[in-house]
Amino acid sequence: MRDDRIKKSLRYSILDGAFAASMVGIGESFFAVFAVFLKASATQLGVLNSLPQALGSLSQLFSNLFIKLFRTRKRLVCAMALIQGLMYIPVALVFFFGTFRVYHLIFFICLYWFFGMILGPAWNSWMGDLVDEKERGAYFGKRSMVIGFASFVSFMLGGYILQVFTHGTITQYAGFVTIFILAFIFRGISFTFLTKKYEPEYQVVQEEEFTLFEFIRQAKSRNYGLFVLYLCLMNFSVYLSAPFFTPYMLEDLKFDYMTYTIVNAAAMIAKLLSVRVWGRASDQFGTKKILSLTGFLMPVIPILWLFSHDVLYLVIIQIYSGFIWAGFEISAFNFIFDTTSPPKRATCVAYYNVLNGLSIFSGAMLGSFIVGHNSLFRSKYLLVFLLSCVLRYIASSVFIPKLREVRTVEEIGYPRLFLKIISTMPTMGMIYQLIPFIKSQKTKKSGIRKKS
Repeated sequence: MRDDRIKKSLRYSILDGAFAASMVGIGESFFAVFAVFLKASATQLGVLNSLPQALGSLSQLFSNLFIKLFRTRKRLVCAMALIQGLMYIPVALVFFFGTFRVYHLIFFICLYWFFGMILGPAWNSWMGDLVDEKERGAYFGKRSMVIGFASFVSFMLGGYILQVFTHGTITQYAGFVTIFILAFIFRGISFTFLTKKYEPEYQVVQEEEFTLFEFIRQAKSRNYGLFVLYLCLMNFSVYLSAPFFTPYMLEDLKFDYMTYTIVNAAAMIAKLLSVRVWGRASDQFGTKKILSLTGFLMPVIPILWLFSHDVLYLVIIQIYSGFIWAGFEISAFNFIFDTTSPPKRATCVAYYNVLNGLSIFSGAMLGSFIVGHNSLFRSKYLLVFLLSCVLRYIASSVFIPKLREVRTVEEIGYPRLFLKIISTMPTMGMIYQLIPFIKSQKTKKSGIRKKS
């Protein structure tokens, strides 16, 4: 009976993830675009892309308290997910808030992330009890593939809606209202599937509790602690540049909403097609092996944006980016489960998210400062792309050799592993179908320039 409930819950979790991803794809993914529409400055964009996550991460310090308050992980996750979805209503209304509307947008997105992230440790702990450790890579790979497909479809739909609503300020605003309403609906459906899931009995073991300061003090001598330090430095480096790709494309490269959507969708498709392959490889060869491979292939991505602003070139870069990030993210996710015990998992995830949120905020703020005070390249954003690349390599070089694989796995060399991943990739036909569309978009733009 329990096995049947677990099987149904795992199916419901995939459906919940699909609709939650649809919310993100059509809603959250366009927060920065909405901010650009509202004339946000570079500093405001940096704050928008980092402060909400930092504050949301700090909320996880109270995760165990909230679990006790709600009595079960399921109640906490369901309640916070529903309230998070409701935040799309005030986000859509900030257009009418006058001079300070960007700051109001940041405030409501902070609440959105607060409610979305406070459920994280409880959700991770809950799923850790539902998924067999030998099947984590395969299951989360499958779930991630479904989530990736839902994200891609909803993101493309969001870009299409914004492109349709492009004539005049009020019309553009109507486009944003439309996608935020759809995001709210998708979260409501996700909430429904969350309520259907079964939660195994959960008890907090008092002797396993430990403070954030104890966690930090012991980090250098523990496998999970070193992993957290690695991801914190990596995400500091990533967010040095991450908030500025959107304004770079929309302002400097003059992309319309559809072109912007296509360039970003290329990464989503690559993730979608590769995540299950990475998941199976993680089960077979270990999470540390996948983390190591992708950790050294991923840092080059931002520097590739320096060489050309051709749309087709950027799509190819995004395909590579999505492919590598798929492996990095699923191996990092599984590494958390591999290196934490169930009684400690919720607390460990909470502390990781707190430190990670602070790292993201620090990186974005430094990036904002650099963007506002340099003129070395044709674009003020390119220096942070370069610095991000260098710091990512430093993070991987320092920490990856110190991490340990905790499961018994098959041995394989990195070149052979990479070739194995490539050779077992599904067809890339979906990506190739984008190319004629991209060329047609370029032709249209060229025609418009000639007319003007």
